[in-house]
Parts: sequence; structure tokens; C-alpha cells
Amino acid sequence: MNTWQQLLYYYNHNGMYILEQFNRHFLISIYGVLIAAVIGIPLGIFISRNHHLGNFVISIANVIQTIPSLALLSIIMIGLGLGVNTVIATVFLYALLPIIKNTYTGMRNVDANIIDSGKGMGMTNLQLLTMVRLPLSLSVIMAGIRNALVLAIGITAIGAFVGAGGLGDIIVRGTNATNGAALILAGALPTALMSIITDFILNLIEKWLQPAGLR
Repeated sequence: MNTWQQLLYYYNHNGMYILEQFNRHFLISIYGVLIAAVIGIPLGIFISRNHHLGNFVISIANVIQTIPSLALLSIIMIGLGLGVNTVIATVFLYALLPIIKNTYTGMRNVDANIIDSGKGMGMTNLQLLTMVRLPLSLSVIMAGIRNALVLAIGITAIGAFVGAGGLGDIIVRGTNATNGAALILAGALPTALMSIITDFILNLIEKWLQPAGLR
């Protein structure tokens, strides 16, 4: 059998296993990005109001991005050991930069005239944040989450090296097999499909969240 026939054979006989690893891979990615959003969005809002801290915080997130994923995974593994938590922590750290940076940028780019109008109407800082700044920044923040999740899906594939499972487990087994091209494709194709579908759906949400006047 050629590679594509082997691939179809593998899918036919291991469909449930692939679906299980697909779901596991996606959930690991989602958990890491959600934790990054819970921390990164408030942090981005904070540094947008304290400009002197902006460059410092974003520089730290940039430094984390420059660390090779396997190296970062190994460092975290020293503290958390093998398993899913190590991969989620790695995804979390990589997802911080796009979320913090987009939140900061979105908040800083809100038209000052709109803010002044809100202040003139007697709005408090909290009202300006929840009713003006955040709604106008939401599509930009969503773009950061979108980038973070697509990045996370790729990073989660290395979870196979620490026993976290996911589609990376199939890819790694393919690299260790004598004729493993079909196995590599069996893991790589669903991973690519996951990234494409996620990017498409989040892009639609991002456009939907954009205020009508800015479209």
C-alpha cells in the first residue's frame, strides 16, 4: 500500500482513538488560552492605564516567546512533572503575548474624543471601561485570542513528549516508525484542520464583535 492507502486504513481502524486525541488536543489548547485570557486581558487593561509599565510587561512576554517550545516545556516539567498540566502551563505562557499586546493596543486606540464625551456625560472610570473602552476594543482583543489559540494548537502537539497525549502522540509515533509517513499525516492533518476551523470561526466572531461604525 502507498502512503495515502495506509492513511485511510489507519483512519478506518482507529477513528475513535483519533477523535479522542483530537478532543484532548483541543481541550488542552483551550484551557491554556482561557487561563491566559483571564490573566492577560486584565493585565493589558492595567498597563493601558499605566503607560510606563506597558513596554516592560510586553517585553517580558516577548522574551517568553523567544524561548524554544521544547526548552520551555522541559523547564516547566521540572516543577510540574509529566502530564497535561505541563503542556497547559506552556500554552498559557505562549498565549500571553498576543492577548496582552492586543488588549493594550485596543484600549490605547480608543478615540480620545469618545472618552471625553463619556466624561462630559458624567460617566465614572468603571462605566467608561465597561461601556466604552471594552466594547470598542473587543474585536481587537478577540483577534489576540484568535492568534493565541491557533498558536496553542501547534504548541500542544509537543505534549506527546511529556505524556500529555493529543494528536502529537500520533505524529511522534510516526517519526519513530520505519515507514511512518502515514502516521505522521494521520496526526498532522487533523491538527492543521483544527487550526483552520478555529481560525475561521474566531475570525467570524471577531468581525461580529467589531462595532458597525468601524467595519
